[in-house]
Amino acid sequence: MSVAEVALSLGRISETRALPPVIGRRVHVLMVSDVYFPRINGVSTSIQTFHTALARLGVHITIVAPDYPGCDREADARADILRLPSRAVPLDPEDRLMQWRHLARLDRRLASADFDLVHVQTPFAAHYAGLRLARARGIPCISTYHTHFEEYLSHYIRFLPRSTLRYAARALARHQCNALDAIVVPSQPMAATLRGYGVSAPLHVIPTGLPESQFVRGDGRRFRQAWDIAPERKVALFVGRVAFEKNIGFLVEMLSIARRQRPDLLLVIAGEGPALPALQRQVATLELEQHVRFVGYLPRDGGLRDCYAAADVFSFASQTETQGLVLLEAMAIGLPVLAIPALGAAEIIAPQRGAVAAEETPEGFAGQLLALLSRPTRLLIMADEAIDFAREWDAGTQGARLAALYRQLLRAPRAVGCAPDLAAGAVPGRP
Repeated sequence: MSVAEVALSLGRISETRALPPVIGRRVHVLMVSDVYFPRINGVSTSIQTFHTALARLGVHITIVAPDYPGCDREADARADILRLPSRAVPLDPEDRLMQWRHLARLDRRLASADFDLVHVQTPFAAHYAGLRLARARGIPCISTYHTHFEEYLSHYIRFLPRSTLRYAARALARHQCNALDAIVVPSQPMAATLRGYGVSAPLHVIPTGLPESQFVRGDGRRFRQAWDIAPERKVALFVGRVAFEKNIGFLVEMLSIARRQRPDLLLVIAGEGPALPALQRQVATLELEQHVRFVGYLPRDGGLRDCYAAADVFSFASQTETQGLVLLEAMAIGLPVLAIPALGAAEIIAPQRGAVAAEETPEGFAGQLLALLSRPTRLLIMADEAIDFAREWDAGTQGARLAALYRQLLRAPRAVGCAPDLAAGAVPGRP
């Protein structure tokens, strides 16, 4: 049974439009995550975005996250962030693992704090610590399902068959989700996927929204000058974690085809991650050193804005996105998108408002990219469409829906899985 068939047959996936913005008594939520800033990824961005939106709605958030080298203690204290001692994760220098003995004492450390609800953001140590604390206090525990691990593990655990890893990922997701009072998912396709796993706990589709700051356009000319990119050169851009599951190698292969017709075409890859050495080798093997520029991580409030503004098309080939927030970030500054419409990204691409659904072969993708670059008027129209579409994914609206879910759970009888699903709607996350 396909993901779409699961969604249609079950019809139990909540649609965020059914959760009205409700402002009532002050609510105190404990968010527990295995990752947070300064580690840059979609989970960190989602937590921060909702944190800001919820604060305006009478929801106070305390965040528990790993301690990273160089963390600003004073800033963390002001933001009510509790950092737990952590150690490096083997083979993954970007992440940290909170030490279990400190997680086990978390409830005692927070004994003076009165929490109404626990919101877990990751399925590792944070899940078990958050669930344990919530059950000890008799308060609801929910989680956000950020990552499609079924298509993730095989890139990092290569000594086990892919079928074994897929089975294990589905079983773990089912076991963890069904222990919770509710699960927040950022898209309908991801919710349908979890239903297909056998998840019976209530699912609520609440995507991460865009704050107004995302709509500030940077200085593309400044970025091109800094990276010695000629003003007339055409630029395709990828922004995100440079990880194997992002399918960036597909884009490099696509570029090797497209540049035969457009020798000046440049692919800019903004981000860092474990796949970087492999991609650099691929670029060298294909003799594309003059056609691919690795620019690393860029600060969101400066260099990254300039990078988006310098590009002509945002190119994206990942098929594992639970939402595809980076697509909306590109669209918010008027950058047309060419992306494979898989899983959560399909909800952003399918309306074709500032975006084109890409083919799943390098040859087909290359042909579409070349066609877009040859039609400057079409790109201008798409830019306006993209901004209008991105504005419909407002962070304040999504925050209000999450706040309403919190209050709904606090009114419900206390039992695992007690919160009812709401009626499914057509398009999540937008008015």
